[in-house]
Amino acid sequence: MSARSRVRVRLTENLGMLILAIWLILTGLIQLLGLSFSGLNVIMGLLALVAGLLILFGR
Repeated sequence: MSARSRVRVRLTENLGMLILAIWLILTGLIQLLGLSFSGLNVIMGLLALVAGLLILFGR
């Protein structure tokens, strides 16, 4: 297995955690910087839902 294949496998195995990390960072930035735009709640909700499902199903 090549190094590139191993990175791809590792990324897909931790996809739920990666999305969770993105959600946490964005949540922190939104609170600290007071960011707001139309649809922000929907985007953050979808990120949380996808991360939770991927973690639950072991991806």
